[in-house]
Amino acid sequence: MKDEKTKSHAPGSPDVVPGPEANALAEDVTREDSEVKKLAADLEDLRQTLVRHQADFANYRKRAEKENTEAGRRATARVAEALIPVLDGFEHALAAHHEAEYESYRKGFELIYKQLLDNLGRLGVERVEPLGQPFDPHLHQAMDRAETTERADGTILEVYQPGYVYHGRVLRPAMVRVAVHPKAASNIVVN
Repeated sequence: MKDEKTKSHAPGSPDVVPGPEANALAEDVTREDSEVKKLAADLEDLRQTLVRHQADFANYRKRAEKENTEAGRRATARVAEALIPVLDGFEHALAAHHEAEYESYRKGFELIYKQLLDNLGRLGVERVEPLGQPFDPHLHQAMDRAETTERADGTILEVYQPGYVYHGRVLRPAMVRVAVHPKAASNIVVN
């Protein structure tokens, strides 16, 4: 016969009868299992919350960078718009005096004008010089029209004032004269 100490004491073994200690141990194991499951669920919730917060922060950072870029562009556009009349003034001053006594002043004006125009170009401001191009109402403002058959209908014949564009935004449209074809006499209906 086997010794009492060598008997198998595994739960569920036919030789062992569960007692109050075994029941308490089983309850503790069940309770700990439920706590582990609860903690695992809480941990997964915290992970999901962290992932959402990281995504929200990344979106916020991108939105803030975009808004800062746009704010910088708007500020630059306002400065450029304020400088365009200065360019116009230089152009008028350069066109006004061609006499020899004004030649040294003229060279100084030309240098300052070129520097101003180059600096605006480095900022992203583009000058619109549409002479000979088709009329585009988004870039040009028709100030006058001339009937002619020498040029295609809608071609810009003369530029009164150049336009300026900054990153696709029109700061000032070019003011132009546009060619239009005269209407044929046979198309005119008289009542």
